[in-house]
Amino acid sequence: MSLPQPRHPLAQRHARELAEGRLTRREFLTRVTALGVPVAGAYALGGLSAPARADETFETEGTALRIQMEVRALKDPRSADWSEIANIYRGWLEYLVEYNSDGSVRGMLLDRWEVSDDALTYTLHLRPGVRWNNGDAFTAEDVARMFRYWCDREVAGNSMAGRLVSLVDHDTGQLRDGAVTVIDPLTVTLTLQSPDVALMVGLSDYPAAVVHADHDPLTMLDNPLGTGPYLPEALDPGVRALLVRNTNHDWWGARTEGFGGATLDAIEFIDYGTDPASWLAAAEAGEIDMMYENIGDFIALADALGWQRSEVTTGSTVVLRGSQIAKLDGRAPYADARVRKAIQLAIDNEIALELGYSGHGIVAENHHVAPVHPDYAAIGPTAYDPDAALALMVEAGMEGFEHELVTLDDGLTMRTGDACAAMLRDAGLKVKRTVLPGARFWAEWKSYPLSITEWNHRPLGIQMLALAYRSGEPWNESGYANHDFDVLVGEALGIAEAEARRDIMARLEAMLQQDAVIVQPYWRSLYRHVRPGVTGAEMHPAFEIHLYKLGLRP
Repeated sequence: MSLPQPRHPLAQRHARELAEGRLTRREFLTRVTALGVPVAGAYALGGLSAPARADETFETEGTALRIQMEVRALKDPRSADWSEIANIYRGWLEYLVEYNSDGSVRGMLLDRWEVSDDALTYTLHLRPGVRWNNGDAFTAEDVARMFRYWCDREVAGNSMAGRLVSLVDHDTGQLRDGAVTVIDPLTVTLTLQSPDVALMVGLSDYPAAVVHADHDPLTMLDNPLGTGPYLPEALDPGVRALLVRNTNHDWWGARTEGFGGATLDAIEFIDYGTDPASWLAAAEAGEIDMMYENIGDFIALADALGWQRSEVTTGSTVVLRGSQIAKLDGRAPYADARVRKAIQLAIDNEIALELGYSGHGIVAENHHVAPVHPDYAAIGPTAYDPDAALALMVEAGMEGFEHELVTLDDGLTMRTGDACAAMLRDAGLKVKRTVLPGARFWAEWKSYPLSITEWNHRPLGIQMLALAYRSGEPWNESGYANHDFDVLVGEALGIAEAEARRDIMARLEAMLQQDAVIVQPYWRSLYRHVRPGVTGAEMHPAFEIHLYKLGLRP
């Protein structure tokens, strides 16, 4: 068994790759910390400047912070499907590990972990002294219980079972016998069926919040059991949510070096809808202290207000997809690969970036693996050929069919949808645009025959493909089902080295392109603005707001 220190053989190799310029800083930190190397050790191993101490950003107590963000109804965390949901329950629900903006993965409820050289055994060491806010000790039994909770494939919308497929019994759809072993009150071992390079980063994703044994999703607001420093006081979807500091709870982070914080008395999320003009107006009127994000022309306008900007290059994106299983009048129009290919041929991704996102990103290649992903394979873009698009639609007998492109009424997917619809019409296709308010769009976001949805950044490309395109996964909104693709995803998840995985990634990316599963036009640079004096609020590549880090200077 390898120890969680920089002498892990893969960590040493990644350090050489960083020195040779074959890895970026973020790629290096993600890979090395996922192996169990502590963040400080990873920075030292790579010869990188250490980040500022987290507790140096926390300022005065006795304050409240107001955040512009869409306020959604809560869900059982394992079935949560929006970052905004998790940003509210992060007040009292915490994670085993945390993915940070620099690409590092650090322990939260875990103090550290070790990975065997064959990547089949993980030893998880819990942070000593953590207690639930009802006084119960947080122990290895809680962690074992969480893996049973996460691995239950029978729960509708549970995306965690797909993240932990190496621990799931394929016959029962439950946690495999012998997959999780409690060694002592602070130690758990995981025994995988096959190596899974995405395991630890998957435990940082927002559906992986750790809940108490008495957790009930129907009463989680009335009985908010958790280990975090805040409690929910109010939640009105579409209007506001309010968290207040739990003064009766001895939060572990307040007495742990490198964490500290949670100094705010209250954190209020205020919903100003999906129009970024209203976000800017709220900032200008002094009604908020922080934006969830900022986009397009409003970035420069917020700069002009004197607000502080943070930005990060990411694998966040939007995806236009025809659902291959959605039926219209008894027919599934997007089950026909010719129809999907025609749509792909008709759209110029560069134009979609410029008109949809004001050029704040880079052009993508219709396969949902980004250049920032360590396992990205550069296979080149698909063709743009509107004449060929119409010919394919005629061949499919669909030249007279009216496509209904559905988007949210926000500034991002709406503008991208308008741009794509215009290009489809220019190619001779008939298109109807439908723009829905948030409540209606979110209620059925996976069911529309043709729509554009927003997807968050994930640390690894293979993690993204497993979540969104493997057959039967809860987040597979395209309805794509390809056995050969699924087999290759499983193989890629078992290869620890990104370079060794890249040949398979190239094949997976090519499959998505050739099957014309999606039009995925661009990768987003993400922006956030805060008023002067707000600390700990830097933009996160996956839109996470780490509430315990937030502070306000006088």
